[in-house]
Amino acid sequence: MRTGVLLSLLFLASTSVWAADLKPLDKKSGLWETTNTFQITGMPPMHIPPDALAKMTPDQRAEVDAIMKDQDSPRTISVKTCMTPEKMDRSEMLWEKLKLCTRTFVSSSSSKRKMRLQCTLDNGLKMSGTAWEEATNSETIRGSVQMTTTGGDHPISMSSTYISRYLGPDCGDVK
Repeated sequence: MRTGVLLSLLFLASTSVWAADLKPLDKKSGLWETTNTFQITGMPPMHIPPDALAKMTPDQRAEVDAIMKDQDSPRTISVKTCMTPEKMDRSEMLWEKLKLCTRTFVSSSSSKRKMRLQCTLDNGLKMSGTAWEEATNSETIRGSVQMTTTGGDHPISMSSTYISRYLGPDCGDVK
């Protein structure tokens, strides 16, 4: 559960969701692909009840063992998104609806943004960190997010670097 919330926050922070009153980054509308490499360290070991382990097939057990062994290893995901001006506005609204994080912008221009994040989850876990994003041109955006949690049993650190590339004006069947 905690991992899902933390990954969701990392994803939100790495999908160009910035305040509407700030100058928007210079980027094109259309099909974009974002490749995000992230790592979460310090997560407590997953606890699976012995009776649940006993019911798993050998393949399922091997998969769980691999996940637990590589829990702190970096992972990379790629996602294609059709970015329209309306979607960019909705992304901002999602941040506002979540009300989990307070964003303080350190700097903002049409090519670069830096901010500090302070987040409080429903379970009392607190997160703080920094993020930056740079549009090297209207077809390439790079960024990074660094977060640390407090208030739980284990301090957890998250880091994410991403690059988003414009693929073209036609999104095809990508929503």
